Amino acid sequence: MRQNLEAFEKYLLLEKKYSLHTVKAYIDDIKTFQNFVLTTFEEATLEQINYNQIRTWIVTLVDKGLSSRSVNRKMSSLKAFYRFLMKIGQILEDPFIKHRALKTPKKIQIPFSEQEMTKVLSENIYTIDFEGVRNQLIIDLLYTTGMRRSELISLELQNVNLHQEILKIKGKRNKERLIPILPIIKKEIEKYLAERSNLEVIKDKDYFFLLKNGNKLNETFVYRLINDYFGLVSAKVKKSPHMIRHTFATHLLNNGATLNSVKELLGHSSLASTQVYTHNSVATLKKVYAKAHPRSLK
Repeated sequence: MRQNLEAFEKYLLLEKKYSLHTVKAYIDDIKTFQNFVLTTFEEATLEQINYNQIRTWIVTLVDKGLSSRSVNRKMSSLKAFYRFLMKIGQILEDPFIKHRALKTPKKIQIPFSEQEMTKVLSENIYTIDFEGVRNQLIIDLLYTTGMRRSELISLELQNVNLHQEILKIKGKRNKERLIPILPIIKKEIEKYLAERSNLEVIKDKDYFFLLKNGNKLNETFVYRLINDYFGLVSAKVKKSPHMIRHTFATHLLNNGATLNSVKELLGHSSLASTQVYTHNSVATLKKVYAKAHPRSLK
């Protein structure tokens, strides 16, 4: 079992090109299930279990209060593991062949408004030192590129081309995409780079965004930064880097961008992933329709 798990971990990292964070989540899910199997079915191993035993675990997770979305994520980890075991010939039959994901309620997330984005990007809420200039650029870059938090953190200095006004972003599974740098962002970048060059120590010199101590950013820092600044301008409960990505897509669609172009900018592999952002655009269309159509005025 241990050898199979180690082989699966290498497969995810080296062949599937998953991030360390994603791989850890997969392995943690499998180990949790392994402990459940050992304590519930005694002599059974992961290679011997059947779907009825998997269903028992699903019921246990639901009884513990886990959401359908959380249960499905854990099941996704296990499905990937058993497909891998089939691939390397460790099992003859996939116990997940009959599995169907639990239905999940659709969560409609309301993005930040254009007014909120204007407020959070107004210069009077930022200090004029390195940290203030950097913080404003972080928020503006998230909003004008739609990049993920992980992509922002891993953005390298060499991939910011001011001459060609292009950002090269490395997304999931090392998939690269190019995003234009708007003139207003170019000015902010030049301002930030001037401040960056004055840092006394630069440890992670290859990375574009740095902390004041010269280290690269981390996920917690970016999340807190977004919460702090948006807390000044928005009453929304959810304030996160992903919500800015959501806002980026929605505002583009509201202003006439095609679904395909937004898909490319977000780095999605399929339109299905991008379509989750269209509900807000439909809401905007309904308002326009209600105001403009002759029949709605009667």
